[in-house]
Formats: sequence, structure tokens, C-alpha cells
Amino acid sequence: MSRPRQRGIALLTVLLLVAVMAVLVMGVLDDIRFGLRRADNAQSVAQAQWHALGAEALALAQIERLAARDPGRTTSEGDWNGRAFVFPVESGAISARLSDATACFNLNSVVQGGADTFFVNDSGVIQYIALLQALGFSEHQSGALADSLVDWIDSDQQRESLGHEDEAYARGRDGYRTAGTLLAETSELRAIHGYTAEVYARLRPHVCALPTVKLSPVNVNTLREEDAAILRMLTEGALDDARARRVIAARPTDGWREPLAFWTSPGMDGLVPSGDFINQIELRTRYFRLHAEVEVGPAQVVLSALFEHDGSSPPRLLARRWSAEE
Repeated sequence: MSRPRQRGIALLTVLLLVAVMAVLVMGVLDDIRFGLRRADNAQSVAQAQWHALGAEALALAQIERLAARDPGRTTSEGDWNGRAFVFPVESGAISARLSDATACFNLNSVVQGGADTFFVNDSGVIQYIALLQALGFSEHQSGALADSLVDWIDSDQQRESLGHEDEAYARGRDGYRTAGTLLAETSELRAIHGYTAEVYARLRPHVCALPTVKLSPVNVNTLREEDAAILRMLTEGALDDARARRVIAARPTDGWREPLAFWTSPGMDGLVPSGDFINQIELRTRYFRLHAEVEVGPAQVVLSALFEHDGSSPPRLLARRWSAEE
């Protein structure tokens, strides 16, 4: 082989080696770049989560301030209920919204009991049906939805008259069973027979899943006009929507100072319920809900939390989730 030809082959070999090395170096640089980006994103997410936990601490402090202002009553004074507060932070912002979490029907109150043994609570069912009818559901559909909810939570396999137990849910390719325990999330309703997307959308603003089988302790001093269905529920449907809205709109500016003042207020004459429902009325809020959204650089974090304040001890966190409530 001639000397020039040998030099050409050697040059070509060197060029190929350089090309291969260039490809390898580019791959390494890409890995380094993507690693740095992942680390930066992870740092941004961690920072956003810490900011969200800061919003949680602010919410606890606000709950204590509300209690200190008047230990016996919680009102909407200061426009805190459901209002979004925005706090700027480096490279982003925090949006936090604290709300009264008692203007709702506690879905878990359709049963009673404890220690993983639950059975139907007639008072809770009556009130749930009253709410469903206040929201425009027919008598038959209201009864069916209530019975399905009871069967989903209760511990037995004895079907309510319009309900469904494991046998009904186990049918089909993707069969499953009833929960047999309290709801942890309102969104669990979507797994229950009869709770279609339309039913859930209509019902969602007026229900909650509190970690107790007791009826929701409704604070009438924080009810808004859009909560008229809750007031109709409390009176077992005796109020129509327009009248319920007028009662809420006519509330004293500093709220009712005792339950009797509420039950005897204009529009409520003669509508005092009996049994468990009359004791359901509260003048101070026991449960609060926080929704916080944080943006820090490229990171976005959502935090939802539920707090309880019984008045005898500092407020405490009951539930936290890193997602929006559905």
C-alpha cells in the first residue's frame, strides 16, 4: 500500500474517532444539562412546598386570631371567608384561601357507630334527603342516592331498599367492592352507584366528608346566600330558596349572638326543628378549609388542608393533600 494511501486511512480513522468522541461528549453534556434542570426543578418544587406549608401556618394563625376576637362566635367580619389572599415571594407568589368548612352536609353522618362498625343513621338520612330535594332532585332519586351512600359506608351487606352492596359493584369487567368505612374524600362519591358527573357537579358545593359521623356543625354566622340549600336542609325543606336567601341576607352585621336569635329571626318564625337538628346550629366555626396555590419559577404546587378548632385547644391539622379538592 502506498504511503499517501496509508496517510489518508490514518486521517480518516482520526476523523472517525473525533466524531465518535464528539457524539459521546454531546451525550454527556446533555445528561449533565438535563440533570441540572431536574435538580433545579426539584429544588423549585421543594421551595414551593415549603411556601405552601408557610401558608398553612398562616391559616392556623388566622384561625387563632378569629377565636381570640370572639371565643364564642365566628363571623365573616374582615371578609376572610373564601377570599383569596396573594403573597409575593421571590420568583413567584402564594395564593391562599381560608374558608369555613361547616356550610355543608357531612356525608359520613348518614351512618352511626365506630371502630369499623357502621350502620344507618336515620337522622342523617332524613337531612341528606332534605338537601338533595332542596337541590332539585326528585323524591325517588333523593332516596336512591341516600340509600346508595349508606350501603357504601355501612359495615354489613344488607342492602337498603334503593341501595347497592358488593354484589352490584362486583359485576362487570372492572368490578370492585363497597368501602365499608367512612369517606375520606368527597370525590369518593363518584365511585358510588347513581352519582353521575351531573349529580356530583350539582351536589359537590354543598357536601363534605368530615372525619366524624356527627351532623356537620353549621355556623349560621358565616353562611352566604349561595348556601341557601344548607339552610333549607336545616329546616327539613320548610324554607324555599328565596326565603332562605332573605334570612341569610337579613342576618345582623355582627352575626347572631345566640341560637334562639337565629331561630326567631325574621323569616324563621315557627321553623324550629326538633331532635338532633336544633343542636346542629353553631355560632362559631369548628372546621376550616385551606386551599393554597404556589408558583415559584417553573414549579407549581397546590395544597388542600382541613383544620379543626374545638375552642378548648389550639387548632390542629386533620388532613393535608398535595392536590386540589375535586
